[in-house]
Amino acid sequence: MNGSLKLAEYDFERRFDERRALEWMQENWSKGFMFCGLYAVFVFGGQHFMRERPKLNLRRPLVLWSLSLAIFSIIGALRTGLYMVHVISNSGFRQSVCDSSFYSAPVTKFWAYAFVLSKAPELGDTVFIILRKQRLIFLHWYHHITVLLYSWYSYKDQVAGGGWFMTMNYIVHSLMYTYYAARAAGLRVPRVCAMIITATQITQMAVGLTVLGLVYRWIHEVNCPSNMDNITWGSLMYLSYLVLFALFFYNTYLRGSSGAKGSKAE
Repeated sequence: MNGSLKLAEYDFERRFDERRALEWMQENWSKGFMFCGLYAVFVFGGQHFMRERPKLNLRRPLVLWSLSLAIFSIIGALRTGLYMVHVISNSGFRQSVCDSSFYSAPVTKFWAYAFVLSKAPELGDTVFIILRKQRLIFLHWYHHITVLLYSWYSYKDQVAGGGWFMTMNYIVHSLMYTYYAARAAGLRVPRVCAMIITATQITQMAVGLTVLGLVYRWIHEVNCPSNMDNITWGSLMYLSYLVLFALFFYNTYLRGSSGAKGSKAE
């Protein structure tokens, strides 16, 4: 990479074949609908199946599950975050928004692909909620479905803004899954930590809308590859998240109602 800041590249990152990854996603991205369909069947069928059955503990598997996702997210946040700092410091904020080399740069190409693929196994979060008979809210499963579909849809076109979307998601997941791992391990985590995580999620949605607005503004002015379908669907998605997370924050922390345990967010 050029510029004053030299980013270290690990061998597995450099050797990752992003062209094969792109080809696979372009050919198979629509299979995300199949995953989401099966997931929806499990969401409603699983709750019905567990209705008359005792809840399972699953504390240890949940600790391992959350901890593994936390570690993955922390590493992803560090690698993509360093790249974004590099782009901003050497090429400016506008380039960080319009940059599409995020998908092919030696430092981030693996983490970009790992990010979109991770949305499929992350559906497993819901398995623990249903088998432990915790309250499953609309925000949780709606979020999982739409994030998977939009991530796969966007990766196949490698649209502008992806660096911001993925880096923010990695950062938020670093906090969120660390929190869930600590809670599953029986540690007492101050309530303010959950409030901060939700506030961070709300901020992420606002920034996501802003980035999409800038992509729309710059799409014809500079090399800012995207299309109106992606901008429209992405804006609707982020706007719905912004409203739902804001309502969740208000109902959970400001009105004093019980927290909706198991609400996973991006």
